[in-house]
Amino acid sequence: MTDWTKQKQERARRLEAAAPFVSGKVVEPGNVTALLKSVICSEDRVCLEGDNQKQADFLAECLTQVDPADVHDLHIVQSGLVLSEHLDLFRLGIARKLDFSYSGPQSAAIARALDQGKIELGAIHTYIELFARYFVDLTPNVSLIAAVSADRNGNLYTGPNTEDTPTIVEATAYKNGIVIAQVNKIVDEVPRTDIPGDQVDFVVEAPRPFYVEPLFTRDPGAVTETQILMAMIALKGIYAEYRPRRLNHGIGFATAAIELLLPTYGEQLGLRGEVATHWALNPHPTLIPAIESGWVQQIHCFGSEVGMDRYMSARPDVYFIGHDGTLRSNRLLCQNAGLYACDMFIGSTLQIDLAGNSSTVTPDRIAGFGGAPNMGSDAHGRRHISDAWLKAGREAAGSDGPLVRGRKLVVQMVETFGEGMKPAFVEELDSIALARKLGMPLAPVMIFGDDVTHIVTEEGIANLLLCRDADEVEQAIRGVAGYTPVGLARDRAKVEELRARGVIRRPEDLGIDLLQADRNLLAARSVRDLVTWSDGLYAPPSKFRNW
Repeated sequence: MTDWTKQKQERARRLEAAAPFVSGKVVEPGNVTALLKSVICSEDRVCLEGDNQKQADFLAECLTQVDPADVHDLHIVQSGLVLSEHLDLFRLGIARKLDFSYSGPQSAAIARALDQGKIELGAIHTYIELFARYFVDLTPNVSLIAAVSADRNGNLYTGPNTEDTPTIVEATAYKNGIVIAQVNKIVDEVPRTDIPGDQVDFVVEAPRPFYVEPLFTRDPGAVTETQILMAMIALKGIYAEYRPRRLNHGIGFATAAIELLLPTYGEQLGLRGEVATHWALNPHPTLIPAIESGWVQQIHCFGSEVGMDRYMSARPDVYFIGHDGTLRSNRLLCQNAGLYACDMFIGSTLQIDLAGNSSTVTPDRIAGFGGAPNMGSDAHGRRHISDAWLKAGREAAGSDGPLVRGRKLVVQMVETFGEGMKPAFVEELDSIALARKLGMPLAPVMIFGDDVTHIVTEEGIANLLLCRDADEVEQAIRGVAGYTPVGLARDRAKVEELRARGVIRRPEDLGIDLLQADRNLLAARSVRDLVTWSDGLYAPPSKFRNW
């Protein structure tokens, strides 16, 4: 007879092994490494909560202290590898296989570890993709998570940075896994129950608050005139043309420039109330002037941002705020909103090839993609309409009719030359060479060219929706690639023909005054200006305080 309770029995065995190190559900910090050794087995799938911003850093540190002779060959399944301890697990032999979405600060270390054979790579996922696999074939056996506070029954308050936590816990707790939470404080009563205690096995009050990275803060003082020009081009040539009300902005100074131009140049264009009213977006400080000017009606957030808590709590009509008065974020739900409910994604990348494929992966840096492939893809399952979505679809089809499907606007904003004067436009993505080197069957591409609708550079806009074949796509891209080798190899006659058709539009074609592309056009020109706009509610991290 088949025994259908093996997972339940294994969970009971692990909990029994943990008993000497806990009091109820509470673990003393000094007992955490021993606890981890008792509940984690070699070859387990482990989610060590590394989100886009929030990190279970104390639990990560404790896991690196487990003897590799006792626990080894773990399969790490987590969205973000941000801490050095995350890589130490592979260096020490505690972990072997990796499935992840984003690496950011550890991108160079991951590239080296892959090259040295220290990491067996499963896949570089999008966020939604990895979360989905938690419920199919990458279900964690043990999850180590982070929260602001817990009571002694294990009820958790995650605060503004809820991020991935509910998804991780749901997948683990309901499949007989073990959930351990580090918290900043164990309290008598949590201000809001974000994770019920019956889904949490153990809690530990960490010696220090968990690490949160201010990932989405951009100093207006670092916005350049080139980025201001690109923002003007995007506002006049895309926002004004398609009128997208629901959208997501990627991380970067070019999109920060757009946010800072909404109350000024956007106002000149008469776009208030017509564009950018509803957002799936982290709490970007550079959006404060637009919020205060009445542009923004609602924002749902993937996570929070350091220093924005008081401001968000004071603007409950804009943000999703709990009855306790603080933000409730959720990465899975916000990613889904970005995929299905938004009409436009506008972000940046490191490289774009002649088909419009883009990637942030190079041979010496594997940064992952995070949510960009979700935000920057056309959801074929979408059935509701909007004017922006229909207009883009009709342009792509070159016709109208009851079965002409709409298209999400997917915009890539890049300066023709990036950091270190490396061309942003290339004949072949570096990720293809990396795939050959590592024997990967699929080169890591962030956004595939068939999803990209527009490319914006300081040279103008290439509207790929209006291109009718691969050659036109190539020449449209070359036409805005400037003085890069790709741009210099353009077919000038073909580019001028595309410009005459409106496929390529230069600033002068849009009626943009180049002399207006000046820092005086920004609604805020410093972080201090953002604080002023917020009525003193925004408290920027110390590294952004230069006054």
